[in-house]
Amino acid sequence: MRRILFICSRNRLRSPTAEQVFAGYPGIEVASAGLAPDAEERLTPEHLEGVDTVFVMERAHRAKLMRDFGRHIRSIRVICLDIPDRYAYMQPELVDILRARVTPHLR
Repeated sequence: MRRILFICSRNRLRSPTAEQVFAGYPGIEVASAGLAPDAEERLTPEHLEGVDTVFVMERAHRAKLMRDFGRHIRSIRVICLDIPDRYAYMQPELVDILRARVTPHLR
């Protein structure tokens, strides 16, 4: 079972949508977290334990992840999806973008 973690800023819209979309995908376990101090589920080192791949929504998220959690992600593949913060939770356009950009990495 592969473990996937989706990260955005506040864990309210993009990463929870991604978690929901891929929750039933065969062979993977998914979770989501945010990097901001006011995130619904704020990222901790424990979130990264046993994770195979982290998907971040923006380049700024990758930079903050590397800066704040660098020693915890040495063996984790980090992929930037380049999805701006302009979508609502489960917005159909966001779901389509997530499927198009994430699915190739899950094969």
